[in-house]
Amino acid sequence: MNILVLLFITSFLKANDEVKLTASAPGTVIMGRPFQITYTANAKVSDFKAPAITNFDILAGPFKSESYSSQIINGNMTSSVSISFTYTLQAQKTGTFTIPSAGITANGDKYTSNGLSIKVLPADDNSEASSSSTSSGSSSSAANISPKNIFIRPILSRSSVYEQEAVTLSYKLYTTYDVVQFGNKVMPDFKGFMKQEFERTGNAQLAYENYNGRNYLTATVYEVILYPQTSGEIVIDKATFEAIIRVQSRQSVKSIFDEFFESYSNVARSIDVPSLKINVKELPSGKPASFSGVVGQFAINSSLSAEQVKVNEAVTMKISITGSGNMKLLKNPDIQFPDALEVYDPKVSNNFKTSSAGLSGNKSIEIMFIPRHAGTIEIPASEINYFDPKDRMYKTLRTQAFNLQVLKSDGSVDSQVYVSNFTNKEDVKQIGNDIRYIFSGNIKFIQSETYIFSSFYSWLLFIVPLLITLTLYLLFRKHVKDNADVDLVKNRKANRIARKRLKYAQKLLKVGNKDKFYEEVMKAIWSYLSDKLSIPVSAINKEKVAVVLEEKGVGKVLLNQLTNILNTCEFARFAPGSGQQEMGNLYEETIQVISDIEGVIKK
Repeated sequence: MNILVLLFITSFLKANDEVKLTASAPGTVIMGRPFQITYTANAKVSDFKAPAITNFDILAGPFKSESYSSQIINGNMTSSVSISFTYTLQAQKTGTFTIPSAGITANGDKYTSNGLSIKVLPADDNSEASSSSTSSGSSSSAANISPKNIFIRPILSRSSVYEQEAVTLSYKLYTTYDVVQFGNKVMPDFKGFMKQEFERTGNAQLAYENYNGRNYLTATVYEVILYPQTSGEIVIDKATFEAIIRVQSRQSVKSIFDEFFESYSNVARSIDVPSLKINVKELPSGKPASFSGVVGQFAINSSLSAEQVKVNEAVTMKISITGSGNMKLLKNPDIQFPDALEVYDPKVSNNFKTSSAGLSGNKSIEIMFIPRHAGTIEIPASEINYFDPKDRMYKTLRTQAFNLQVLKSDGSVDSQVYVSNFTNKEDVKQIGNDIRYIFSGNIKFIQSETYIFSSFYSWLLFIVPLLITLTLYLLFRKHVKDNADVDLVKNRKANRIARKRLKYAQKLLKVGNKDKFYEEVMKAIWSYLSDKLSIPVSAINKEKVAVVLEEKGVGKVLLNQLTNILNTCEFARFAPGSGQQEMGNLYEETIQVISDIEGVIKK
């Protein structure tokens, strides 16, 4: 028993590995209203040194409180201690003021707390405050709740922007009531915009704000980034939110207990938010030919894993694009790799986060290729054009040009570069060796008196296998020749592969997976066009596809349908939620367009 008591006491006397002194207080307070500031230590304190507090009156304190706890888990005893010092303060004037660090002595060592910054708001206007208290104090139903005491302001980060430039729309709640629950009821459809919602973590935090001479508890209840798609004046429709407010019920006193216990009830209140207008400026003239609508501020960096390798050794080019803006419209750089390199599909990873400037972060692209011949191979630079709204001009990102030195497998240098098309290359493999043993016994020769070509049937037995062999040779020769033409094989299989991808997209449509559905439809179209038109995936784009299809006799109506499908897929993640019907219509339209193109292009 004594041993257990000793262990229990020792666990409390033992200090934590890291002693901390933490200061906490409201970030915003109101003139004339008391508030508390607390200093908390996680170890036993032998000396507390308070900070020099100015611009605030100390109404009470410090009040010291201590708490201890211990627990035993799997035979291991852990303990914790918390000692706090609390002051009650009141501001002397409005403004933003700092409170310096406090100090403690624990286990013979000295520690200091963090400093604090407190903003002091002016007191409520007397007339507004009196009407507010009268209104809120007598509230017992939704009809008695004043719209002056609870409302929502729609706030735009900018009222005038360029096309595709990010603008943040915030719906901010202002209330003097105790709001129990809050949610959006009717939201705008944001016509003319692509949108990106902020990821919300936990409930909105309330903080004081002085607005029009009154102090409200405020919180941002909804926030979204909008990308205007057209120029001119765009109207954002009104929104409706619903709040559950906790109000005090004023009832007649029926017993002595009613005087001691106050009665509260929850009241639902709809809050209408007015519509907004935003002025969208058209992008300046002189757009570069390869401009794809990217707006923001960006930087690019490119590198090779090695600039000197041997034949058949893999090399990786890494391209990193960082910045902020509508980064989902950023395309991979169109690098014209020499034919002496066997290039594989790029690996793309996006690390984006939502901020007031739009999407910001990094887009990383890794392209692996293998040189098949020795020599010096030049990899040209590539460009990406975008519009910078701050500088109001078009800018260009350029990857670095590289000279790759490719050595022979023995390490020697070859000054010539051979150009070829490499597909499905494999090293020569030795399957096995057969040995026929020499017969060493006695050999007996027998003279035959029958001649092999002495009859018609003998000739027939000789000619028929020869004709069959010749026929099979001609058939297999054509088959092998056709299979050797990789472009022809891909062309024949293009429609079948596209329909297989669309079947998978149909499954995604049934389960309502919007993002994956649009992504799979886009992959089906691009892979079909790449195989059908013999254009590498890394070099395919809308302009090149349009030119080749026109040369093959595809009409403008069909080209417009194809372009509309691609645009819908590209912007699907930004657009408001599409229903099953719109996704189903896109699926049927995609099948019809591929079938129509297949009917025009016959090989």
